[in-house]
Amino acid sequence: MLHRITVLLLAGWLAWLPASTEASYTRTEHPVVLVHGLLGFDSLLGVYDYFYRIPNALRSGGATVYVANVSAANSSALRGEQLIAELDTLRAIHGHQRFNLIGHSHGGPTIRYVASVRPDLVASVTSIGSPHTGSAVADGIRAGAPPGSATEALLAGLVDALGAFIDFLSGDINPQDALGALESLNSDGAAVFNAAHPQGLPSWTCGQGPSSVNGIRYYSMGGTRVFSNALDASDYLLSASGLFFGWGVQNDGLVERCSSHLGRVIRSDYPWNHLDQVNQVLGLRGWFTPNPTSVYRAHANRLKNAGL
Repeated sequence: MLHRITVLLLAGWLAWLPASTEASYTRTEHPVVLVHGLLGFDSLLGVYDYFYRIPNALRSGGATVYVANVSAANSSALRGEQLIAELDTLRAIHGHQRFNLIGHSHGGPTIRYVASVRPDLVASVTSIGSPHTGSAVADGIRAGAPPGSATEALLAGLVDALGAFIDFLSGDINPQDALGALESLNSDGAAVFNAAHPQGLPSWTCGQGPSSVNGIRYYSMGGTRVFSNALDASDYLLSASGLFFGWGVQNDGLVERCSSHLGRVIRSDYPWNHLDQVNQVLGLRGWFTPNPTSVYRAHANRLKNAGL
């Protein structure tokens, strides 16, 4: 009888253990804040997320998650100041002291700016598919739309209008500055930004940067597949933009592999294109490729285990 009771208790404990572990798998010490890239958003009309299904996947494991909404198109510094305002508000309302910032694409330089000028707000910085040394696509656009040209004016007007429309659909009215975004994302602008905010940058091409600066942990990830799913219309656009990089240069359609390196490089050759990195569009990606939601969850667990 005693043996039977012991077996039942052990079985009950084993049944409880996975559920308990799952419930705290992503429970970081500090909240996670997701920051979108160029022409991004938090949620369109409150129903369609930029980080598609990722916030809830993180919350299901116990993480506190916020999704920032900064200007769809603007400079890294201006977007960074907007993010600082959001973080100060979250600190005032909820009592959070620091945050784990995860930025996709232009979100990477955005969160780097925050970590540089307001390190008291930041526990960790994780960039995903971010052009830290600029993008050949932005360089190509700038070459085709030189300063003061009619092409530049037309392009700026169109992107500003699109950014304003995206912000409207996401319930915000943020200022748009397409030319500010372009100067932030091209090679020359990135070099100026990096001189002012060098934290976490590798000291040699395609290397890893310091994993910790001023008590802030730095991580990065990226992808190297341009075309991943024939049913995803965005893959055709990324295939076209990927031509800017030239033959043999690994890129995700918008960002070259080595440009994505920052701090501790978790992996920069995921078989994802630029939008696969945020589980877009509608979760379509290549067959047998890593699930982005699982990768984000694993990273939150990494932050948790690091005491972050």
